[in-house]
Amino acid sequence: MTVEEARQIQRDFYEISVPSEEDIFLYTEAMEYLIHEEKKPEDMLTLGGWYYGQKDFDLALKYYEMASVYDIDEADECLGYIWYYGRTGQRDFEKAFNYYSRSMARGNLVSTYKLADMYKNGYYVEKDYDKYKEMIEDLYPKIEKTQYLFEPLSEIFTRLARIRREEGKLDEAADLFLRAKDFLAQRISYNAFFGNLNIMKWLIDDLYEILEFDPEFVDFYDLFYVLKTPARVSFYYKDRKQNLESLMEGGACVVHFNDKWYHDRDEFFSKAVIDDKKLTDIYDDLYGFEVIRIEGDY
Repeated sequence: MTVEEARQIQRDFYEISVPSEEDIFLYTEAMEYLIHEEKKPEDMLTLGGWYYGQKDFDLALKYYEMASVYDIDEADECLGYIWYYGRTGQRDFEKAFNYYSRSMARGNLVSTYKLADMYKNGYYVEKDYDKYKEMIEDLYPKIEKTQYLFEPLSEIFTRLARIRREEGKLDEAADLFLRAKDFLAQRISYNAFFGNLNIMKWLIDDLYEILEFDPEFVDFYDLFYVLKTPARVSFYYKDRKQNLESLMEGGACVVHFNDKWYHDRDEFFSKAVIDDKKLTDIYDDLYGFEVIRIEGDY
């Protein structure tokens, strides 16, 4: 393998919606080769991010630590996540605080809102909700006009929306949630990372606590709300009608779509496909949503 061949494998992999085991093997081999040959920290971060997305956190930690040697703020941000959530088996808020602090000092906005979360929750530091609010308020003007989908607009907007909800400013909160939803949907179409999908799920749940759900106006990501309870839904893709249902089974709401069963709404959003294309990739081409039946209150 040459460097150019490895780079081509990397580029080709990004074009595959649902990679096979062979695709994944070739990609990881190519990335490991590039790291060995060129020792670029961005490749270490990329491979660490791949393993993190696959929930192989021990390997993610390995490559994040390799990249951190080069004093890159994204590497420290990622290491902060490893220790904040205890991804390798043990939470260490002191390590998380130190990594996030180093990254924030270089201007990293993600590490800044995660440090704010630590003050909100009292993790390693004394709980200080006023400081949390101040940090989130300060982040808003730095992010509000970004058009780069991998900037943390949705993460900051949703935090500010919850602050506005607590202040009783429900219209402003709803607007922030809706703007975050649109931005995040576009990001997920490029990267259906489980963290992005979790943010969308929590966002939708929060949105419909302050807005009345209207089954006449449903889009793809509103299905996070619909599929919480037994439901039947239809929608269209390329003029072909698609049928979807959720039903209670063993105390949980399972999802049935295109002859496949999913344990819950999370697995559906992560894995469901049409024509070998993830629904999250083609969400903007899905239309004509109709909630045929829902049991329970909206």
